[in-house]
Amino acid sequence: METDFTILIEQDEDGIYVAKVPNIEGCYTQGKTVQEALERIKEAIEVCLKADNQEINPMKFIGIQQININSPKISIKNA
Repeated sequence: METDFTILIEQDEDGIYVAKVPNIEGCYTQGKTVQEALERIKEAIEVCLKADNQEINPMKFIGIQQININSPKISIKNA
C-alpha cells in the first residue's frame, strides 16, 4: 500500500539540508543536497514505519507559511 507523506526540508547554518516527516515523530535525516536528503528520508520513513509498528494516517497537506516575529532578547541572570 502506498502512502503519501509530507516532508519538511530546511537548511541549517552549515548548509546541510535537514528533512523531517511531521507525521512520524523522530523521523528525520540530512544530506549535502536536497536530492540526497530526499533519498535518505525515504529510507528513514521505511525504518521508522517498521520500528514503530503502528498505523500512521498522514494529515492532508494544505500549505506552509513563514512568519517573522520580532521578539525581545532574553537575558539570563546568574542566581
